[in-house]
Amino acid sequence: MTEIFGRFDFDVIARWIVQGERVLDLGCGDGSLLKFLKAERGIRGYGVDNDPDNVLAAIRNGVNVLQFDLEKGLAGVDNDAFDHVIMSLSLQTVRHTVPLVQEMLRVGHEAVVSFPNFGHRSHREAIARGRMPVSEALPYQWFNSPNVRFFTIADFEALCAENGIAVHEGLFFDEGRAVTEDPNLNADMALYRLGRKALRS
Repeated sequence: MTEIFGRFDFDVIARWIVQGERVLDLGCGDGSLLKFLKAERGIRGYGVDNDPDNVLAAIRNGVNVLQFDLEKGLAGVDNDAFDHVIMSLSLQTVRHTVPLVQEMLRVGHEAVVSFPNFGHRSHREAIARGRMPVSEALPYQWFNSPNVRFFTIADFEALCAENGIAVHEGLFFDEGRAVTEDPNLNADMALYRLGRKALRS
């Protein structure tokens, strides 16, 4: 785990980033991921967030940040302006999921997304008890959650297949440990590299 930044997924994402790349981080929060990637990969990065407090925190972290609503798309960003467009643990907070992923792939050569897996066994157990799940991956109560979409790994892969979004790679984790067996049941977080078309072997 990355001790300074406290997010093991930062290390995973960094493996997919080439030195000096242009990176756009959507829903960047306080800019910690971009700060980490700049230190580890020397990236040229911009963040986007709609929360004024997050924008201010990102600026304090030395991150270039723009404030606008992701639900309105990325109309002001040129095609292929970035090597990677990242949405880390934010995909479940947007309503227009498919258009936004398509926009990510318009402005970037590749997209990276991560999200909590609603199909994790602990979440199924909570629902079986008649309660909405609360976990490390889904830390909010139902009444104060910023999440508007609850979906599983299987749901996401079906969405990609139905909308012509190529899955270049998927990695799955449970409390930071890699999961290879039945990730839809056993993983609490998923990370994907996505593209416009399948990579050639």
